Amino acid sequence: MNKQTAKQVNMPVNMPVKKVVIAGGGTAGWMAAAAISKLLGKAVSVTLVESDQIPTIGVGEATIPTLHILHQLLGINEAEFMVATNATFKLGISFENWKDLDQDYIHSFGYLGQDCWACGFHHFWRKGLDLGLVSEIGDYCPEHLASREGRFAVMANQDLNHAYHLDAGLYAKFLQGIAFKHGGERVEGKISQVHQDNHTGFITAVTLDNGQHVSGDLFIDCTGFRGLLIEQALHTGFDDWSHYLPCNSAIAVQTETVGAPVPYTRSIARDAGWQWRIPLQNRTGNGFVFCDKYISNEQAIDTLLSNIEGKTLNDPRVIKYTTGTRRQHWNKNCIAVGLSGGFVEPLESTGIHLFQKAIVRLLQLFPHTGIDDAIVDEFNKQTQEEMDNIRDFIVLHYYQTERNDTAFWRHCANMAIPDSLKHRMALFKESGRVFKKAEELFGEASWVQVMMGQGLLPDQYHPIVDQMSEQELANFLNRIKQNTSKKVASWPSHIDFINHYCRSKMMT
Repeated sequence: MNKQTAKQVNMPVNMPVKKVVIAGGGTAGWMAAAAISKLLGKAVSVTLVESDQIPTIGVGEATIPTLHILHQLLGINEAEFMVATNATFKLGISFENWKDLDQDYIHSFGYLGQDCWACGFHHFWRKGLDLGLVSEIGDYCPEHLASREGRFAVMANQDLNHAYHLDAGLYAKFLQGIAFKHGGERVEGKISQVHQDNHTGFITAVTLDNGQHVSGDLFIDCTGFRGLLIEQALHTGFDDWSHYLPCNSAIAVQTETVGAPVPYTRSIARDAGWQWRIPLQNRTGNGFVFCDKYISNEQAIDTLLSNIEGKTLNDPRVIKYTTGTRRQHWNKNCIAVGLSGGFVEPLESTGIHLFQKAIVRLLQLFPHTGIDDAIVDEFNKQTQEEMDNIRDFIVLHYYQTERNDTAFWRHCANMAIPDSLKHRMALFKESGRVFKKAEELFGEASWVQVMMGQGLLPDQYHPIVDQMSEQELANFLNRIKQNTSKKVASWPSHIDFINHYCRSKMMT
């Protein structure tokens, strides 16, 4: 969209924003309602419109550590939240068969080893690899080692390098309680009409199928893939990323718990996509993300059901989607939050993060005195940069692979990729360097773990490493490894910690 068109879309309206209307519930809708009601409730009213007739996607059950930011803002007690949502802890993601068949690695949270001012720890590890001084890089990261050993603990003054596996439906109800406590209101009904100002095109109200009229100053679209306000009413436009991310379908099914829950999400590559396995306290979430050009829905369902553990608790359902992003996440007086704003598949559990980041960004840029271009442009700029960054990180998993055993994986290994990703990979391959902007979601440790896990090893390390003698380097690496091992050995098992800290009433 050119600048002239953008100016026409975002005409300034110097009307104070006093009434916020959220279209749609689910995790995104109730997250927005809870945050705005609690943090801005004295300045604005919040009304959420949802229909019991419209089901939510509700399969976004894995999170990343950034969720702590919202929980701290909302004053959420971790143990209470985990009991209410049957949650378990998550320290990372196990990628199985991604680099090649029968080759696995973990992308963990936390930090690798010890950095110096000039370069990251992996440069020291890389030289140590040449000299035969190191074991796998995860041995130098507590979260990585604890994932493999099935241990977990929340210690005093500990960095919050953990996330959660949770029941998305129960999480929405938990957030609903916070919204109601702080004055948020819910209106039951299906939106049948969206009203716009004849001059500006701004949304003024929605009419429900029961005839009720809900007016507002600012509208948040949480209607999912339909984009009822942002797209169907405002025709904002959508950038399709299917040429970078070929998977366009997902199947979800729940199963009974079998064994103790592991503190990580499993991502298991299959012939035409990948399978997730997410352990909650009372059940396991399972799913299969795939490209229907290479496998039929029926074959995909059979693939998933043939690779699960435990009795199924519901019938598998197929969800169709298109990866990509809305061209503007804030258009006129409407902000798309959740799937209405776009979708980058759930491979790195970024869905709920994007919901909360949009909400926090809105709170930071909230247009109390009126909506103007500068605020809208900044919101859209920040959102687009984050979407591009996450897209590149996801594409990396597919493109940097040694698999050539199926048509799907041959396609992925030979597809065109964004220039921004091509540059990151070339820089890392040639020098081991990972440069990122301060606001990017995925840090150096994440890029390093996935690039090396997928088989991209740096040819060189930073020359500052050579300031250490071989013995000094060996001592440095051994000390970090021993301290990591000692720290993790002091933690209880994941299931023991859950039983002590946040055992759910529904836990079997």
